[in-house]
Amino acid sequence: MHAEGGIDVARKASTPTVSSFLAGLSAERRAELERVREVIRRSLPAGYEEVISKNMLVYQVPLDRYADTYNGRPLWYVALASEKSYISLHLMPVYGNKALAERLAEGFQTAGKKLDMGKACIHFKRSEDLALDVIAEIVASIELDRWVQIAQAARRR
Repeated sequence: MHAEGGIDVARKASTPTVSSFLAGLSAERRAELERVREVIRRSLPAGYEEVISKNMLVYQVPLDRYADTYNGRPLWYVALASEKSYISLHLMPVYGNKALAERLAEGFQTAGKKLDMGKACIHFKRSEDLALDVIAEIVASIELDRWVQIAQAARRR
């Protein structure tokens, strides 16, 4: 197998598409992911790309824009995963950003929703469990160039 731009050609050929990923979900689960996906895509600043990585929908900085990541892989911004008993929304901008974390918690509280969250990962069963307006706000909050600057500054520490 030869490499093409650092990517193993066989692995690249077997990478699932967004369509095939969604088609592999149950109709109910697909509908829930699609609703959140629509909010993300509508709010996402220009330049991020949507891919499937590690069996998740991932919105990331393309390697041709920022290749000097800590692990040599694209820098993730947001991800959406279908787990066995729940769905998870990974909002990387919230991790380490106290103001965004507080805004997220406040938005859920105002909407009367329970925030079931780890460091930057929200667990939910239905899209109705989310404060989608505040999620849209957070997704829209960091332009791609600024996200790259944040990642670069974190690596310099």
